[in-house]
Amino acid sequence: MKTIRVIIIDDERGARQELIRMLKDYPQVVILGEAANADEAEKLIVLLKPDLIFLDIQMPGRSGFDLLETLNHLPEVIFVTAFDSFAVRAFEVSAMDYLMKPVRKERFKNAMDKAIERITGNDEPYVFVKDRDRHHLIKWKDVHLIESVENYARLFFGKEQVLLKTSLNKLEDNPDCQRFFRASRSILFNIDYISLVKKDIEGTLVVLKTGEQIRISERQAIKFRNLIKT
Repeated sequence: MKTIRVIIIDDERGARQELIRMLKDYPQVVILGEAANADEAEKLIVLLKPDLIFLDIQMPGRSGFDLLETLNHLPEVIFVTAFDSFAVRAFEVSAMDYLMKPVRKERFKNAMDKAIERITGNDEPYVFVKDRDRHHLIKWKDVHLIESVENYARLFFGKEQVLLKTSLNKLEDNPDCQRFFRASRSILFNIDYISLVKKDIEGTLVVLKTGEQIRISERQAIKFRNLIKT
């Protein structure tokens, strides 16, 4: 039985306790911690990397949606809220479920059945990105190129691109980005998209399946040659 690691985020202590009580019926669930606001939750999520979070939307300070925008490692999300007006937006960010307070036992079971099925069969990491009025839930395997743009990273996936507020250094250290290679100070690329590697008088050139041509810096060339040998 695979363990499902959970964090509960709600500014109401009673609401957190009720979820803890309901989760006792699921022996595969391990509750890693609780948070009363987005700031506390962000620290816990970054440190503990849960599989699933139960997330309130309206909390003092930042909202539940604001929290998701800050996370590079994104767990599955079940929203738990007293307001039905956020439902459409919740499913725009691919939330697993949207539970209304007070949570009925039958609805909770439906949500948990879905969570167990998805988490035990899902090993593909992804990231949540807000781009103007649009929300993207992007699987890292679908990102072929990442480019540094000042304080942001530009993610290229398919024919689209979005800006993520993070640095290439942080992404390089992110365990979800293990398939990316640092070509230079400003470029990471997904090695699964390599179509061709060429040597010329300027050094090493990588051509991706999407058509982009990436020059490997002299400093990274030896590391890259060792990588492709393996």
